[in-house]
Amino acid sequence: MDFETLRERALAFREDLLARKDAIAPSDFGWYPYDTMANIFHLDALLSGPQRQVFDQIAGTRIADIGAADGDFGFFLEDELGCQVDVIDNAPTNFNGLRGARRLVTELDSKVQVHEIDLDSQFELPAEHYGAVFFLGLLYHLKNPYFVLEQLARRADLCFVSTRIAQVTPDGTCIQQQPVAYLLDPAEANDDATNFWIFSEAGLRRLFDRTGWEVVDFTTVGCQEDSNPSAQDRDERAFALLRSKRSS
Repeated sequence: MDFETLRERALAFREDLLARKDAIAPSDFGWYPYDTMANIFHLDALLSGPQRQVFDQIAGTRIADIGAADGDFGFFLEDELGCQVDVIDNAPTNFNGLRGARRLVTELDSKVQVHEIDLDSQFELPAEHYGAVFFLGLLYHLKNPYFVLEQLARRADLCFVSTRIAQVTPDGTCIQQQPVAYLLDPAEANDDATNFWIFSEAGLRRLFDRTGWEVVDFTTVGCQEDSNPSAQDRDERAFALLRSKRSS
């Protein structure tokens, strides 16, 4: 399937799912308020050349949607590509304690499995092998991103990852070409104590390499000049498709 077709089907699925969510709006919790399916636009910008057909490779395989919010994208991959899906998140920091994902499993008569896993622990994944893991918008929330990426490289063939990056520190020091990470104070991150590491692009690429991943495609969105770790109007995001050098 070409990616343009997949994108259009993803957008149609999004509309149907949003309507379903509105119709069954729970009284005891709220749905995750941000549009996670909009990542399909970023994947469209990311994938080039033969990677435009990469979803053909993962059709029918087991995949993990990690940091999945309500799991919308995982439900789409099950519905469209016949994937066996593990939705993985840390319930205490998930917006609704993973009640949204579990409600959708019932509502959609889905076989998606929902798992509560703290990636900052010595975690175990539900399966020995994954065709792909989706790891979008989560890296900067991890205390030890090196350990997590290394573990994923042993279990998955492919990884779709996104995270915030920065070209300068808040005081203007240029870090874009230096393989470094900036450790946030909660006050620099909207008083969100679950935000930790913001990498430079060079630091992120070295992290991928050191943890066992080859960068297949890479792009950035958002602020393209003097992005920094904390200012809302200086937010730059990196998206990458990675191939494991260690997966069996």
